[in-house]
Amino acid sequence: MKVTVFGAGYVGLVHAAVLAEIGHDVLCIDTDPIKIQNLKKNIIPIFETGLQPLILKNSRLKRLQFSSNAEEGVKHGFIQFITVGTPEAKDGFVDIKNVISVSHTIAKNMQEHKIILNKSTVPVGTTEHIFHLITKILKDRNIKLRCDVVSNPEFLTEGSAVINCINPERIIIGTNNLDIINILEELYEPLNKQHNRILFMDIRSAELTKYTANCILATKISFMNEISNLAELLGADIEKVRKGISSDSRIGYPFLYPGCGYGGSCLPKDIRALIRTSEEFGYDPEILKAVVKVNYFQQRKLFTIIKRHFKENLKGKTFALWGLSFKPNTNDMRDASSKVLMEELWKSGAIIKAFDPAALNEARYIYGIRDDLKLMKTKELALQDSDGLIVCTEWKTFQSPNFTVIKSKLKTPVIFDGRNIYNPAQLKKYGFIYYSIGRKPLHKK
Repeated sequence: MKVTVFGAGYVGLVHAAVLAEIGHDVLCIDTDPIKIQNLKKNIIPIFETGLQPLILKNSRLKRLQFSSNAEEGVKHGFIQFITVGTPEAKDGFVDIKNVISVSHTIAKNMQEHKIILNKSTVPVGTTEHIFHLITKILKDRNIKLRCDVVSNPEFLTEGSAVINCINPERIIIGTNNLDIINILEELYEPLNKQHNRILFMDIRSAELTKYTANCILATKISFMNEISNLAELLGADIEKVRKGISSDSRIGYPFLYPGCGYGGSCLPKDIRALIRTSEEFGYDPEILKAVVKVNYFQQRKLFTIIKRHFKENLKGKTFALWGLSFKPNTNDMRDASSKVLMEELWKSGAIIKAFDPAALNEARYIYGIRDDLKLMKTKELALQDSDGLIVCTEWKTFQSPNFTVIKSKLKTPVIFDGRNIYNPAQLKKYGFIYYSIGRKPLHKK
């Protein structure tokens, strides 16, 4: 099939590359001409495991092409994907202007029947709004054309998005037109061979499914962090508690890891958006509000621990920070706990020497050049003459370090572990002071 993907961001690039990989003729459109020129030169704007080779391969085979010509994009694909950003507005609602802009473009340029699949995360009712908008524009053009608008939310996990897209657990399709089901099944057929992953439903249910999924994940994280704070007060070990409950098949392990809070482009934004939607319809979502409140506290927990350890005096202190991205295997720093921590430390006069395997350029883009932030080429360089080590992201490269080297480079042997990746018993042997989440601190005798 001929497919157009509007938006060469995180979601758009992954889906465009995978759709090309399974044999479709894909044209990816973006309004940023520099990004498009870079993509044509095989310069990929995001870090995502497995994405670059997929783009290079399918670009070489001419199954994946890039353009900034939106009119060309409308003409190319019978299937039109909308994968543009929907950032959070100042009032907590979702800004859908990019989605509306693409919808206008399609409506003004289409000359034949199109099926439009919206993958952008939008409030419930937006897909219907898009349909009415396009229908009105076609009427104003005095053109009688059939147009189907479908809700097809994405469920990608940053760091494993390519695998998620190739082997989806489910493909949610919200449509009120049963006549196009066979076409959509054909579109996704290569991803749907082993068992039927496609779940057809009405449009509003599909839109709400996306928000509900992310809110459940955020709830699991905040719930575990709530219990971790209680464990500290009661003298329990949250890691033992975690294993005890997660071994129950009704509960499971995913997203039940205590830490310094969740971040990223989806969970924080989506839960706030669902809160605003709930309030707009006169409902007070108490659980969702509690999830946000716990996460606010948790993202500042490490700072509280650090400040207490240094007796409120952080001026002139230097800290090695391992991990800038909000999670491993991505360079995404949106709403990352590292940002909250660094900004609190800077207010107290501290200096950060940071290392991340993928997000150094992103940090440089966000913060520019400043005296209190030094971006280091290796994790070892970040340690040199620092007053302590802080771990904010559980990258594999941080999980089995040489503790003898760490101790030799730090001014004082203290580690603040925001992801519980180290074993307190092991650190005790090396003579470290060790703070983690939901466990008793390890003090030097």
